[in-house]
Amino acid sequence: MDKQPAVSVIVPVYKAENYLCHCVDSLLAQTFPDFEILLIDDGSPDHSGDICDEYARKDSRVRVFHKENEGVSSTRQCGIDNAKGEYTIHADPDDWVEPDMLEELYKKAKEEDADVVICDFYEDIGDKRKYIRQQPSDLDHKTVLRELFQQLHGSCCNKLVKRACYNGDVRFVPDLTFCEDLCFNALILRKEIKIGYLPRAFYHYEQNVNAGSLTRNSSPEQYVVLMNILEKGLDTADFQMIRPILIYSWAYKAFLMRLYTDTQFRSLFWKYQLDFFRSILLSPLCFKKVILLFISCWSTQKWAYKIYAVSYTHLRAHETKANLYFMFYMGITLLNQYI
Repeated sequence: MDKQPAVSVIVPVYKAENYLCHCVDSLLAQTFPDFEILLIDDGSPDHSGDICDEYARKDSRVRVFHKENEGVSSTRQCGIDNAKGEYTIHADPDDWVEPDMLEELYKKAKEEDADVVICDFYEDIGDKRKYIRQQPSDLDHKTVLRELFQQLHGSCCNKLVKRACYNGDVRFVPDLTFCEDLCFNALILRKEIKIGYLPRAFYHYEQNVNAGSLTRNSSPEQYVVLMNILEKGLDTADFQMIRPILIYSWAYKAFLMRLYTDTQFRSLFWKYQLDFFRSILLSPLCFKKVILLFISCWSTQKWAYKIYAVSYTHLRAHETKANLYFMFYMGITLLNQYI
């Protein structure tokens, strides 16, 4: 393929011999002709590499790169470094896509001159299929960034991104083995880019075969890496108010999954106490309302646990303090933002 393709599809491959063909076949069946597929073999010990090579022999749109096993972040970055398309999108080897995905996303991007186009996706769990809407409340990059950590999915697989956005420090973090796509998209969304939204689902996320869940691939060390990325990546005036709550929310999830001890979690709270008190001082609300809010948040602890899918009865007795810290800070920050 000599000319520059319109879209590069990046597929990180590792131990995917049982379902890789389904993924690649769905990509090759696209109604949009102007694309390339980059299969990045991350040192797979099975026959995944051979399957990749066979596709490259049969179809000139497929390019294969073999590398030593370094993890998903390094593998995705390898795809970006070698992509030739005007736009890029990712697909995981155990998922599949609808035949008009690239055509519709590219059409939307060109119509609106968008740097990023977000679309909905499907969650396929066995015979059941769930439609996951991904519409931001506003297409401003700051709003999308905030909601990326709240209700939007951090995946790269439902986002068509202009390759020109990958400059400077926008790279996958090699040491991160989970939420690497979330952090990568956050780095992109820091910049003032144009975002489009297409209210259709094309991507099928096969949960029954995916092994990359947060809890299975996470560790205290990985959460430290994630916290550092959030601290440094969002350390700008525009995100001064939202950055602490993003970091603290992820730390709270880590705590509930037993990845942080009570002592570690409380130390993180006090690390950000200046942000807490700054929020109170900058708030137009009177101190009485702040106290009322704290009491209200305290009385709704079960609601907070439901958000993070953790049963209240499963919590240890000493976790009550951590929950109070979390709810107090959540309340203060949300109060500053929305009231």
